Order: sequence, then C-alpha cells, then structure tokens
Amino acid sequence: MKVLVTGATGLVGSELVPFLKKQGHDVFRLTRGAAHDATDVVWDPQHNQLPKGRIEGTEVVVHLAGENIAGKRWNPKVKEELRRSRVEGTKLLCETLGQLETRPKTLICASAIGFYGDRGNEMLNETSPAGSGFLAGVCQEWEDACAPARQMGIRVVNLRIGVILSSKGGALAKMLPPFKMGVGGVVGTGNQYWSWITIDDMVGIIDFCIKQERMSGPVNATTPGPVTNYEFTKTLGSEIGRPTIIPMPGMIARIALGEMANELLLASSRVMPNRLSEAGYKFLYPSLEPALSHLLGSAKPH
Repeated sequence: MKVLVTGATGLVGSELVPFLKKQGHDVFRLTRGAAHDATDVVWDPQHNQLPKGRIEGTEVVVHLAGENIAGKRWNPKVKEELRRSRVEGTKLLCETLGQLETRPKTLICASAIGFYGDRGNEMLNETSPAGSGFLAGVCQEWEDACAPARQMGIRVVNLRIGVILSSKGGALAKMLPPFKMGVGGVVGTGNQYWSWITIDDMVGIIDFCIKQERMSGPVNATTPGPVTNYEFTKTLGSEIGRPTIIPMPGMIARIALGEMANELLLASSRVMPNRLSEAGYKFLYPSLEPALSHLLGSAKPH
C-alpha cells in the first residue's frame, strides 16, 4: 500500500518507517523540513500548507507529528506550541485528506493517555471519560481534530499512547544515566501508576490497527501490565544491577520541572488496553521485567 507517515523521524516514526518498508509498502514521509528524496512530502502546518497532489492515492496515513511534550519547561508559550502542533496540524491534515479525489481508507492518529488525567488507582479503559488538566484538554482537542476525516468516511483510530520504552530515546533513555550512576529512585510517593509500552509493541500495534478494519475510535496503546513508579524503579534498578535508594520528592520534581512534573511524573494513569486485547493483539512484552531485559540487552534469565 501507499502509506504516508508524519513524525517519521521521531521515536516511533524512525522505527515504523523501516518496518513498513520491509513489509513491501511504499512509504512517504510528510516532513516540515527540506525534502531529502522523492518520498519526502513537505508541509507547513503553521501556514496551512499541504500539497494535495503529492498525497493523492494514499491508502493509509499514520499521523505521529507533534512537538516533544517533555522537550522544554512548560510556560504559556510552550504549552500553546504543544497544543497547536497537535491540534492545528491534525485539523489541516484531516481536512486535506477529506478533499482528495481518492481518499485514504485509514488514518491512525497519535493521542496519549494524558487524555485520562491524574486518576489514582482507578482502572481506566477506552470508555472512561476524559480527565482534567492541560494534557487531558490537549488530547481531547487532538482527537476531535480528526472529525473532518471521519465525516468523509475515513476509518480513524486514535491511539492513546502510554510511556514508550526504548533504549534509543524517550523516558527510559533519560532515566538510564542517573540510574546507572546509582542516583535513581522513586519519584514522589511512588504510588502513581505508569502505563507503558515497548517501542516494539508500539510499532506492532500500529501495524495491527492498519490491518484490522474493525478497529476505529480510541485505542489504548499500553500493555496490560501497568506498574507503579515504585515497581518501575525497583525493576529498572534490578535489571541494571544498581541501587535505587535516592528518591525525588514531589516538591523537588515540581521545582525542577514545574507544571510538567505534575502531569508527566506524578500523575497516576492505570490504563488497560481493552480494545486491543478484545481484538486479539498479542503483546510481545506484556510485563515489565522481560521488556526491560529485552530493551537493555540484559542476559538475566526470567
């Protein structure tokens, strides 16, 4: 198939593109930078520019683009950029797809478990209502921005993505240096749930949702084994053979990271992938210890 991918150079996109190519698909990258080859299509969401002619005939679109949520300390300007890069870019893409002579059958659009907000021990699934807070608001707008595509008969999947674990980037790569130095530890109370997914399963889930035509609407891209921050910390320390005795109190996290700490580190989201499980997706790494062992190349038997 002809597949169009936005955010192709990001953590997920850089793994997804070669995976799709190996499967024999023609993959085109929608990029905001300069085109490197004939498969790159340049767009400018900020100025509402997306060349319809270049994406005509696309059968599947995987939309992953958006500014890094943890790239800069949040302030009103940064928060607006995070919102705009997701909502306005998605709206432009979906409106343009709806105007094509031959519209794609499927749009897989990234969202995030931030949709649910800080919910403590509550077990959350795709039918759970949205939470409160900045990220919950952004995620709702992000998913709503897909309406023009849905109204034109395109099958839309909104992937509510958890904490992606990869040795090449994201949260795990940032955590490894302090943990390897023995200064890693529990954040806040440690009771907050972190709902995670390996990069391998993230790519597998996108592929699954492309192929499963009955999948549409919100889909939680998390494993069935969410863990508390305490459990995550102890498991990671065990995998790399380092102590995890230096905690980061919530107050220190807030001083260091500001508002971002509340929503990314201290918020609790116990999210279950009900729709994937019901549809028959088989997780490569449903539990944390083997997942970390795989990602970190540990030789420990499990």
